[in-house]
Formats: sequence, structure tokens, C-alpha cells
Amino acid sequence: MPHSVARVVPVGPEDAGYRLVELIGAVEALVNRNLPQNTSPTDTDAKAQGAALYAVWLQHHPLDPLRHAACFNFGVLLTQLGRHAEAGACFAEAISLRPGFLSAYVNHGLALERLNDLPAAVGQWLHVADLLAATDGDLIVHKTTSLKHAARVFKSIGDLGSAEEALRRCLDLDPHQCDAMQHWVALREMQCKWPVLAPSGRVTAGRLSASLSPLALAIHADDPMFQLSNAWRSMRRDGGWPSGPCTVGTWPPPLPAGRDPAAPLRIGYVSPDLREHAIGFLTVELFELHDPTGVEVFAYYSGRAAPDALQARFRRAVPHWCSISGWTDRQVASRIAHDGIDILVDLGGHTGDVPGAALALRPAPVMVNWLGYPGSMGTPHHQYIIADATIIPPGHERFYSERVVRLPCYQPTDRKRTVSGTIPARHELGLPDGAVVYCCFNGTQKITPSMFGRWMTLLARVPGSVLWLLSCDGATDERLRQQAARRGILPDRLVFAPRRSNEEHLARYPAADLFLDTYPYGAHTTASDALWMGVPVVTLQGNSFASRVCSSLVRAAGLTELVCCDPDGYIERAVQCGQEPGWLAELRHRLKAARDRCTLFDMPLLVARLEELYRQMWEDHLAGHDPVPDLANLDLYNDVGDAIDQEASPHRDLVAYEQYYARALAYRDGISPITPDRRLWRK
Repeated sequence: MPHSVARVVPVGPEDAGYRLVELIGAVEALVNRNLPQNTSPTDTDAKAQGAALYAVWLQHHPLDPLRHAACFNFGVLLTQLGRHAEAGACFAEAISLRPGFLSAYVNHGLALERLNDLPAAVGQWLHVADLLAATDGDLIVHKTTSLKHAARVFKSIGDLGSAEEALRRCLDLDPHQCDAMQHWVALREMQCKWPVLAPSGRVTAGRLSASLSPLALAIHADDPMFQLSNAWRSMRRDGGWPSGPCTVGTWPPPLPAGRDPAAPLRIGYVSPDLREHAIGFLTVELFELHDPTGVEVFAYYSGRAAPDALQARFRRAVPHWCSISGWTDRQVASRIAHDGIDILVDLGGHTGDVPGAALALRPAPVMVNWLGYPGSMGTPHHQYIIADATIIPPGHERFYSERVVRLPCYQPTDRKRTVSGTIPARHELGLPDGAVVYCCFNGTQKITPSMFGRWMTLLARVPGSVLWLLSCDGATDERLRQQAARRGILPDRLVFAPRRSNEEHLARYPAADLFLDTYPYGAHTTASDALWMGVPVVTLQGNSFASRVCSSLVRAAGLTELVCCDPDGYIERAVQCGQEPGWLAELRHRLKAARDRCTLFDMPLLVARLEELYRQMWEDHLAGHDPVPDLANLDLYNDVGDAIDQEASPHRDLVAYEQYYARALAYRDGISPITPDRRLWRK
């Protein structure tokens, strides 16, 4: 076993005299000691010194009966230091010394995963799962943890069926694991396994509905009130509360000593997606266009290591870049507060890998929800949500806990996006030359049975037309072909586009005649890409944030007639595009002619208006007019939403939707009086 360790103080043979319990205490004291203000939050030096102590101890105790425990602890420290090959060797020795040491298998799998030996990693976890055929008490945690790790890796390599099966086994052991249910539902959405909330074993449909993540619910239902209350519930349940006493009033004052009050506003952006990701593609030019005389930009990156070309653009554009992956909540909040951030913008929201509990510590005086999650955060600390007049029109503010502020168009874009110079012909893409090609390049998780049925109606009414979809995996593609056949459509009228680089993907858009949006979670980045490449988009506008973003983009591109307010209108408009090639050609001409001057792609306008919003937020803060998020009665609204069979609910107009909630609340008020609020209960 390798033992060479960088150390900050000498570690010599005398350190081998520790008993193991003393060694563990000494290392914990090193790693957990109080650090001075300027110490790196990762505390690499302390961990390296702790690892050195373990290395010396192991050299001098080859036959100690507790050597397996020391190997395990040594491996954990090496993992934290990024020395994964050495860590794997430690865990392997621990296993050889104590074959029943289940935690060593779990951690060995993690080390192998970081070394990109995914089959071996999964093998470690499935060994634990198979070893524990019947368990109870604490041992069951090892099996469920191993199955979750296996599911995560299966998903990362595109084996969605195996990932779903691993989580099914996990839930059979313990049906109360909310995180496992959320991932299981997400996998079923991706695979178009309908109904998504199908009971399985000990997991009921009601339990699945109650566990839905905010993002999964946005795909599942066009219900803005339920989405708000679900976000609030998720924040309380999944770690959105601070890990210690709330820090309001304990951070440095807004204008630290020595800072010029006329200096640029300090704007911090928190995101796991400042890389080759949909949010990254949308926001990179925003960072390049910020006016340094008005705003000083800080980026806090919470995602995986991603040294790609897009992240390189971000790092060139951002004056202050900080990678916070692996930091504790307190470390993240302390860094943001130490940087003196005036306005902190959450570009991730309820989408994963966002340090939600760190934001709950309120490390900046003004906090904003924008772009990453399409809906209200439902927290007591997100004070603003950025939208536009289409996504949140006047009168819809009641569906949001934040104060609503608006841009001309909510979504930024990248006018410098790279498009491959090779534009493929239709036959090279597997598409018929003479047919109408409808496309939808949204992720398969956004395809619902009701929208798929509308698409099949459309294909039936436009003879010879085809539907061009983004391939998920072979099994899902075949499942959708079978669904088409059940609706009387030949399976070969569905054509699946394989995954390509973003440059190649953009270049194939013009082969489509019309982009068909999904509902209730519509296109965001994909709609912007289609419109940029000259492909019109038809969309069905709903009531929720995610069901209105595409409407905003289409209107901002100048194609208002393609925004439909009911399902029949959506089908008729798409049929018209297929049956009237002259009209469709006129739409495409208008789109291309207006591309460089329409609101959708006017990035200087968006950045200027965004900076105006920031200045107004800061003026309100200095005047003591910070908004207070409205969280009244959200437990009751959540109960109402939980009771709705969302998959069976049709597209509803706003009046009918609100009447349903009012009746449900009146029933509950008859049982126990409800305090009036500013939403739908104003008795």
C-alpha cells in the first residue's frame, strides 16, 4: 500500500505509538479544528496530515486486529484528497482483512467510480445488495445505499432499465425513501413508462405523488398552486432549512468599511450548470455582456468538474470564479458573505447540486430566483423571481411566493453559439425527402401520454408526415413506436435522432418543418435553438411557469399565431402548417428575417434591463423595502393538489382551475376555519 503523503508538520515513527482509538481522535481533532478566516474551506493540509498519521501507523501495525478499520479511515481521507487509486487500495485491503465489512465495499465502489471503472464500481455495490438477501435494522442501510449508487451509475451510462430495477429493489426494502422514489419517478418519466406513478410492491401511487420533486411535478402537472406548495414542502423535507441558526443580521453590513457606496453592485450567481449544459448555453453571453462599471460579477460553481470549452468561456468572462463543490453549507455561505455579495442569483433552484441549505443561511441581503428552475422556490429566503409578462402575466403573482419582476423576454441566449459547417441532408438523417417533418427535440421525460396522443392525431391528419424525436435509448424508442402502433400509426413514422455534439445537433434543425412543443413542461433551450435555426415552434400555453416559457419565446421571436391556448387549437395549427406549405414558408421567412432584431435574441437589451432590475432591488433594500416571501396556507394548498389525479386532468382554463381549488378549500374551511390569504382563499 502506498504511503507517501504531503504533510504540513513532520510525522515520524513516534506517531506509530498511538493506539487506534487515540489515532482516530488525533486525526479528527486535526480535520475538525477551528480554522482561521483565510484557510481554504477544503482544509487539504489538515487532511493530508491526518492521512500521514494513518500511513505511519499502518506501516508499524501490520497485524493489528483493527487494521481493517484503519485502512478504511485512511481510504476515506485519501478520497477526500482526490487520491482515488490509493483510496481504492485501502478499501480493498480492508475488505480482504474483513470480508463482511460492508462500508468498505460501498466506498471501494465510489473510488472505482471516480477512477472511471464503472463496471467494477457497480460490481462492488451489487455484491453488497446480493450478499444481504435478508436483513433488518442498520444492515439494511448498506443494501439500500449500494442499490442507490448502482442506480446512479447505471443512469449515467444510459442503462435506464437497470437503474430503475435497482431502485425498485431499493424501495421493496424500504418504501419510505423519498429520494429513491423521486429518482424512480424521474427514470419512468425519461423512459415514457405510462402511467408514471404506477404502484409497485409496497410503494403506492399516493406515496409516489407525495414524494414528487418540484422538477418532476412540473413535468407531471399544469398546476401552479400545487407546484408552489410542493416546492415549499420539498424545501422543508429535503434540506432547504439552514444547518444552524438563521444568519440574518449576523453577516457583515451591506457596505463594509472602506467600500465606496458608488462602487458597482456585487452580483453573485450560484449554479451547477456553468458548463456544456442547457443553462450554460443560455447564459454564457450574459456573463460576457455585463457592464463592469455597473456590476461586479462573482460565479459560485457547484457542479461537477467540467473543463469544457463552454466553461472556459465562462471563466474568461467572470472576474471572480469560485468552485464550491464539496463545500459545507457554512463554508459556502461564509465565502459569499465574505465576498460582500449584494444580490445573489440562484440559477439552479430545485434542479439538483445547488447548495440549498447554504442559501437558506441568507448570505446576501437580496436573493433572486431565475432561470434554472421554472417556477416558484417556495422558500422564506428567495425574495424575487425574474419572469416576463407572458410567463407571469399581471394577476398571476398569487402563484409565486417571491415578488415578481419582469424582463422583456425572460430567457437569455447565446448569439455566438457554434453551428457545424456541415448541414446534413434529410436522407443522411433518416428522414424522407418529400414529407412534412414534425420534430420535438425536448427530452423524452417531457413527453406525456396526452401530448403523444395529440401528435398521433396530427400524423393521422397529415398523410406521409413523420415525427422526428431525440433518441433516449433503444428500449424507450421502441416503447414509443409501440404506443404509435396502438393509436393506428405505422411505427416507422417515428424517426429517432441519435445524440450528437451541440454543434452537430444545431446543424440538423433545418431539416425539420415545424417544432412541436411538449406540455405541460415546454421547450426552453430547445425552443430557442429551433427558432435561432429558422424552425417555427407551435406551443400549447398552460397556467404554470414551465407551460408558458415557450409561449414567451415564440412571441418574442414574432410568431404569436403559433401560441395556442387549448389542445384543439394546438392540433389545428400544426395541421395547418403541414397542409399549407406556402403559409409555413412565410412563417420561416419571417422568422429568419427578424432573427437579428427580435426581442428574443436582443441580448444587449436583456442585459441592460436585467441590470436595471438589480439596481431597483438594491434601492428597495437600502430603503428597507425588501419583499417578504408569502408562504401562507401552503400546507392546505398542497393537500388539495395531492388529491388531484394529475395524469387524468385535462388542460384547464384558469377560471375552472381556480374554481376547483376554491371548492376544495371551502370544504376544508367547513371542517376547520382557514385564515384568508392573498391567493385563492379570501373569505
